[in-house]
Amino acid sequence: MAFARNAGTDFQVPIIDISTFTGGADIDRQSIARQVDLAASTVGFMQVVGHGIQPKVLDRFTAATDEFFALPESTKRKYSTPPHINRGYTPPRAEALANSLGIITAADLFEAFNIGVDPADHASPDLDPVDYAPTIFPSETTDFESAVTAWFGEARRVAHTMADIFALALHLPIDYFRQFTTHSLDVLRINNYQLPHPDVTLESEQMGMGAHTDYGIVTVLWADQVPGLEILDSQRVWHPVQPADGALLVNLGDALARWTNDRWISTMHRVAPPRVDGRLVPRRSAAFFHDGNPETVIACLPGCTGPGNPPRYEPVTVKEHITAKLRGSRGREPNPHAIREAARLTGSTS
Repeated sequence: MAFARNAGTDFQVPIIDISTFTGGADIDRQSIARQVDLAASTVGFMQVVGHGIQPKVLDRFTAATDEFFALPESTKRKYSTPPHINRGYTPPRAEALANSLGIITAADLFEAFNIGVDPADHASPDLDPVDYAPTIFPSETTDFESAVTAWFGEARRVAHTMADIFALALHLPIDYFRQFTTHSLDVLRINNYQLPHPDVTLESEQMGMGAHTDYGIVTVLWADQVPGLEILDSQRVWHPVQPADGALLVNLGDALARWTNDRWISTMHRVAPPRVDGRLVPRRSAAFFHDGNPETVIACLPGCTGPGNPPRYEPVTVKEHITAKLRGSRGREPNPHAIREAARLTGSTS
């Protein structure tokens, strides 16, 4: 296991090579699982290499998304959706991610485009059309739908591999989490932090993306090697993190923290307004959220509770949890159900 160090801090995000997990020997899989267990229980973030996504897939993806975000805002807004539909375009200052924790802050600076799993992949009359709304892809770009869906597929493959690694790390059957993801609420959020002017004055404590924990099982994040992403440690200190060459940042969501009774960490993170030499600079990222089936009940795993360690969260379904979070961030309805997550942020220092 290698480590990515940040200048001026001892905070470490482990770099884990997963290339031998699929098709490798059992000893290799067990070694990777142990590394992931250590990262999940101490940091909640890891840098994953050996993921198998080819550079040309990323190059095509970033070219297509750059073309979209360069369109006039009036054109991009044609693809906006109501707050309860987790698809389409989100303009700058339309969300406040800290509200998902019940914490009121200034609106975030990022703009985004969300795509979700194709409803046709899970043809069933029982699927809620709100949860499985189709993505309306922009017609003004040349390769957006094809390039973005290609990245979606590759990120989903990595997320499934990580879920299998998580199962082994928790001493469960390797396919344990698959029963909860047969029609997972998977969403790819493509973020753009292109701000109006490098010397723009921001509101007090305004973030590129406000402090939050992710909602589901696992997040697979590609990001530019540009400052901005910050992780909150157990001492409530923020640390900057930039991805290593070729690495994807992988972090746990609330579902894993609740399943493991906080043995594993759903890490608080944010994106500060990206600056180089004091000036705001562009930054891009794409987060693939592997969240689980909406009816899945998130309740403490039997091996993660015992005498002196009772379950710390009430059981909740994936849909109930995500809906409350989205109502906070997108609908600006303070979330009263994230008390433990919000407590981690209280008293944090920069």
